[in-house]
This record gives sequence, C-alpha cells and structure tokens, in this order.
Amino acid sequence: MCGIVGAISKNKNILPILITGLKNLEYRGYDSAGIAYLKNKKIKITKVAGKVTNLSSKLNKEDTSTVGIAHTRWATHGSANSINAHPHKVNHITIVHNGIIENFKELKEMLISLNYKFKSTTDTEVAAALLDFYYDKFKDINKTITEFMKNVKGSYAISMLIDNDLESIYVLKKESPLIIGTANNMNIIASDIRAILKYTNKYFILDDFEYAKISTDDITIYNKDQNIINKKLNIYQDKDDNTSKGNYKHYMLKEIMDQKDTILNTALPFIEKGIISILNMPDLTKYSKIDIVGCGTAYHAGLVAKYLFRELTNTKCDVYLASEYRYENNFLNKDVLTIFISQSGETADTIAALKLVKEKACPTLGIINVKNSTMTYLVDTCLYTKAGSEIAVASTKAYTAQVTLLALLVLSHGYRNKTISKSKTLQIIDEFNNINKLITPLLKQKERYIKIANSIYKEENIFYIGRGLDYAFSMEGALKLKEISYIHSEAYAAGELKHGTISLIKKNTPVLCSATNDKLNSKTISNLKEVIARGAKVYLITNNNYEDESFSIINIPKTSDFIKTILVIIPYQLIAYYTADLRGTDIDKPKNLAKSVTVE
Repeated sequence: MCGIVGAISKNKNILPILITGLKNLEYRGYDSAGIAYLKNKKIKITKVAGKVTNLSSKLNKEDTSTVGIAHTRWATHGSANSINAHPHKVNHITIVHNGIIENFKELKEMLISLNYKFKSTTDTEVAAALLDFYYDKFKDINKTITEFMKNVKGSYAISMLIDNDLESIYVLKKESPLIIGTANNMNIIASDIRAILKYTNKYFILDDFEYAKISTDDITIYNKDQNIINKKLNIYQDKDDNTSKGNYKHYMLKEIMDQKDTILNTALPFIEKGIISILNMPDLTKYSKIDIVGCGTAYHAGLVAKYLFRELTNTKCDVYLASEYRYENNFLNKDVLTIFISQSGETADTIAALKLVKEKACPTLGIINVKNSTMTYLVDTCLYTKAGSEIAVASTKAYTAQVTLLALLVLSHGYRNKTISKSKTLQIIDEFNNINKLITPLLKQKERYIKIANSIYKEENIFYIGRGLDYAFSMEGALKLKEISYIHSEAYAAGELKHGTISLIKKNTPVLCSATNDKLNSKTISNLKEVIARGAKVYLITNNNYEDESFSIINIPKTSDFIKTILVIIPYQLIAYYTADLRGTDIDKPKNLAKSVTVE
C-alpha cells in the first residue's frame, strides 16, 4: 500500500493530474513514490524514495502524456527505497499495487525456475512477473487476469499498463479499495475518492474479484467469470471540507481545534429534539451482548464504550483488537451485535473481522467517518461521524467523534432499557448541546501544555496511568505521544504498577495520569504517591480540586461520564502535539505510519 492514481485522456496532459492525485493522498502516509507514463509510444518510469515533491522535481518538465499510473508506497515487503518503489515493470507488464501477496515466495520461486529475474525485494514485482507470465502464455488479457486471481493469495488493488495495448489501463481488485472515476474526455482511477474530486465526483466502485478495462471513452467492468457487468455510477455529493491548514502550523493542531465543531456536528442529529432525537439511535435492547471491534485509536474508543455500556446500562460488552478477533472463538450468535469502528472504513483487519461476522449472518453496526468506503457497504447499519476530512495521520477529531457517537448510543440504550432516567438523559443531552463551552477553555491552555512539553520532550520513556475509564484515556494518550514524538510511551492500569512496572520508574521519569472517578481517585492518587517516592515527575488531569505541590495539575470541568470521555483526551492530545513540535518531528506524516491501513 498506500495510494494509487491513474488517468487516461484523449487530449489532456495527465502528468499534473497524477501528481496532484498523489499529493491529495499524502495524508495516508508513505515512504516512496513513482510514476509510469506513455512517452514516444514507450513506458517511462520515474521512482524516488521520499516525498511526492521529490518525484515531481525529478520529472522532465517538458514531458506530456495522455496515459499513466502512479503510486505512493508504504513499505511492506522490502526497504523504503527507489528500487522497491512502484511502478514495477516486468517485460510487457507495468503495475502499481496496494495490498499484500501472501504467497509471493512460492510464486517467486516458480517464476525464477522459469528464468524470471527480480530487481526488487517486493511482492509487487512478483505480481507483475506473474501477470507477464500468464499474458505471454495465454495472449489474452481476460484469461491473464482471471488466472492471476485464481492463483494469488492475499489482497490487491492493481493498476496495469500493457506494452502492446497502451491505449488502455487495466485494474483488478481484491480486499483493497479501488474506484474508477469518469470525467469529460478522461477517466481516472484511484484508491481513494480524494485523489479524483478535483476532476470528477462520478465514479464506480470495484468489488472483490472484479476487473476493468479503461480507455479514454469507455469503462468495461468484468466479474471473475469474464462476464461484463453493469455497475452503479456513484455521485459523491459531500464537500471535501477542512482540507486547508489555515494559519495553523500543522493539520493535527487544526484538527484538535476543530473538535469544538466536529463533536457537536456529530452529536446534533441525535440531540436537537431531545428525547425524540436520541431515540433515532439504533435500538440495542434486543441484543443480549455487544462486541466492539477496532484497531489503534478506534479500539481505544471502543474501550470507552465498553465501560459506559457495562457500568451505566448494565449491558454485557467486550472489545477486541480487529487483528486478533477473527483468530479467536467469538461465540457469535444472532443475539450478539458487533460494532465495527473505523475512521477510513478501509481498515483491512477490521474489514476481515466484519466479513467473518457477516458469514455467520450475525448483526453488525458501523461507526465510520468516510462515506462510500468499503465498510459502509458491508455493515447492516452505519452511523457516520461528522469529523470531516482528517489529514493528519494521528487521529484526533475522528476519535472524539467516535466517542461522541458511542456515548450517545449508550445513552439511547440506557434510556430504552430504563437504566438511565429521563431526567438524567435530558441533562446529558444538555451537556452535549453545551460542548463548545466545555471544550474551548481546554483548547486555550496553550502555555500550560507547552510548559509540560518542555519538561518531557527530551525524555525517551514516559508512562501513562489510570483506573477504569481513565485507563482507557491513558491508552489513547500514550498512543498519541508515541505516534508523533517517537518517544516510548506506555499506558498501565494504575493498580498494576506495583506488580512489576514500578521497577522502571527512576528520578525524573514522567508519569501522566488522569483521575476523574470519585470512587477510584483516592487509590489512583496513592499510586501517584508511590511513583513520586521513586523520583517520578507527575502530571495529573482531574475534575477534582486537588492541591498538591508534587503534581502538575490540569483541571477539566465536572461533568457526566458521557462528556468526560471527550474532555480528558483534549489535554493529552495537545501535550503530545507540543512535545512532538519541540522534537521537530513530521507531525502530520509520522515515519512508518499510514492513515488508512489496507493490509493485515
């Protein structure tokens, strides 16, 4: 993975279109880039390690072309360098590829026995060689593609040029997103709608084991049996908003500040008419249990929901990492609702888990930010977060939008099953309506966050602790810091420190903590005293009026647990941001990370 763009036109120079498309996909994260295009009836390939700007500057400014494919790569097989960068050309075939060819070793050994030689260490070059082998064998592109699909294990979205058919682009797809856009005198393919919106909002979505032949004035889509199929033409109607940094130094900072709007935007459809609106949430009372599945930040949002479901509505709820879920005995049945959380709607591990649940015909619900993404078509019911475009790789406003929807889902369920009273429900709805007033003061404490960042940014080990719901917050706080600052940061249940981890505490070790549960706070404070006794520097986020000179304290407003789930994370996000800024890291595009993880 990570980003695919391709274009073919009668009279337009597609090179700037390809470069613009790649730049629009940079937010997904990548480590190299490349382009292949038609010049003087031959394929010309340019590849670089590093940024799309490096690729653009390397291109001959005089070159023009009417057909080409391009790619940003996030390394899976082989180092991040220009040799392993896409496109890969093997004899007649040139391809770019997202996904992972799981049986590439066996295929490579077979191809080497047939005298194929390889320049890179990628699975993608093996895929190109296999396509070339079948094309040379069958002399038929349809047979070539279907034979490839039969014999390749894993995931792929492939865009392909063929030397003796350079008036066409071919694409094929399995478990990795691919769309085909159509515009005046041009067709354009991409792995993400954002790559094409400057040129068209009309597009086809390829399903698994489908492929297509694309020319300047025609798009022919086939199924795996080589039959032509008619696909629905989709029209993207949402505005691609929030794509400008404005006056902010980084997208991440802008997106943190956006939360005062995105949280309310997400909540508003379910609170604007009070009880009537909250009942627009799906009815969960028919389910005996709720499972939640996600990865990374989405998993942490699920942990918050687990606490709320269990403690506030007396509902059985468990949370699973998507990458582990489908390899476990999940005890699924039709009385268990599985909720899948994803910002992109394209997270490969989560999609694989979702397909498993669908195979067992069990009910599913999605919490997703990107409309028309793969998961939105797979789930039975979808609730959309209204976070808008999130450009920074480290998720901030998407997380709080997920937590907002989940909190409202819990509130609706609690009202329905009578574990939350009508008066309490109305009180919480009122808190959501006033979320701006609650969040804004936390967003404005810049000097406080910078002071903390200045005291920790040179450290290489930082610990986050909490109990109950605060432990879930600590996990997300630690993830934000490590993602963008590259500081080793770990979250622990505060009570577990004495069972081993406290041996790592030494003089000036930073320990960040949230203590917002009146039933547990005294125990958490005792744990902080234990690390202070061993020399730790402690930073506490709390909704209680503690006065202790041994702590650096950030106060948040006293609210219900539903709103607290949003407020606590704001300081954690900003501390992580200012710490990373002091360390001079690439905050919006951290090394080795991708925004949309489309491989397992």
